[in-house]
Amino acid sequence: MLRENIPVRDGLQWKIDAMLDRIEWAKAGEAYYYQQAISEIDGAWVVTNGQRKLMFATYSYLGLLEHPKIKQAAQEAIVKYGTGTHGVRLLGGTLDIHLQLEETIARFHNRDAAIVFSSGYVTNLATISTLVGKGDWVISDKWNHASIVDGCVLARGKFVRFRHNDMEDLERRLQQAPPDAGKLVVADAVFSMDGDIFPLPEAVELCRRYNARLMIDEAHSLGVLGETGRGIEEYYGMEGVIDVKMGTLSKTIPAVGGYIAGDEDLILYLKHAARGFVFSAALPPPVTAACIAGFEVIETEGVERNHVLRRNVEHFLTGLKERGFDTGVSVTPIVPIMTYDDDRAMQMTRYCQEHGVFVLPVLPPAVPHGTSRLRANVTAAHTIEDIDFALDVFEAAGKEAGVI
Repeated sequence: MLRENIPVRDGLQWKIDAMLDRIEWAKAGEAYYYQQAISEIDGAWVVTNGQRKLMFATYSYLGLLEHPKIKQAAQEAIVKYGTGTHGVRLLGGTLDIHLQLEETIARFHNRDAAIVFSSGYVTNLATISTLVGKGDWVISDKWNHASIVDGCVLARGKFVRFRHNDMEDLERRLQQAPPDAGKLVVADAVFSMDGDIFPLPEAVELCRRYNARLMIDEAHSLGVLGETGRGIEEYYGMEGVIDVKMGTLSKTIPAVGGYIAGDEDLILYLKHAARGFVFSAALPPPVTAACIAGFEVIETEGVERNHVLRRNVEHFLTGLKERGFDTGVSVTPIVPIMTYDDDRAMQMTRYCQEHGVFVLPVLPPAVPHGTSRLRANVTAAHTIEDIDFALDVFEAAGKEAGVI
């Protein structure tokens, strides 16, 4: 007979206990601010637990969360299609607006075709593990997102990494691969914890020289890099050089999902072989319609919003540095405020949250030990006055925590 209310003690429990200890540590310091429920959104401001705060933990880089055209498209899709579909895309789950979204993405990125997945995480996991098999090599930047890493681990090929943004080390890895092996080089366009940009020109030259395909994750560069927000190719003036272009639909595009854009053969292959597509339900109609409208808004308003975003990023970065903060290597809306110490990161977070700035810490294992930080994300929805308010709060928090 099973004993009730007695926890199982086995070789897996230590992982659970370790996480619970970290959570309790944060709560004991009154600095546990994860998974706060947001009840209202007003531009760059939110309400959580009855307190109005300026949001600096968002991925809505162009400030499209409340865009009326996008909201209207989602509402109209519910009226026409309902809230769900008949299942997976390969069978009965494909709607005409799913095809329209993929055509929109392909046109936006000047590619033959596109495939849409249920999330950005699934997109990387499914694509990498489908393309890379036994005898192949997948070569990944050490600072890549967890979804890329997990896709590389799931793939049955040889998984190696190169030092962050180090093209000499990338070449060394390419030289180690057998000449006849399939080779996939994978990197973020903008790195999600540090805000720096991948050196695309050098990587493209190496991939061409060593007959490797290049996959770039544009999750944090869509709407951010390039004059019209089309990403890293536009930023470097190198349209069409990426073989496997990945993007998400949950950051600048205010919905959920992910996609791959590429040549027609690649996309057709993924639609029949990628398990994350074949065995996942289709995106709901309102989400799909919102994504289509999101790309249309970027095409019509992207230049103006991107200009505001770049102004805000420069103002924020300059202000932090003038106040004595270390912002690492960031040149984008993702701005690390380095504390290097877990306790100081939590202390700064508590001060900011209590004084009207919604920001969160990033601690190991999300970043290497000794590199703890607050990650502050700037958007086009922020005004200069908003940013000045936040800078004052960060400065006071940094002084209290002994960071500056």
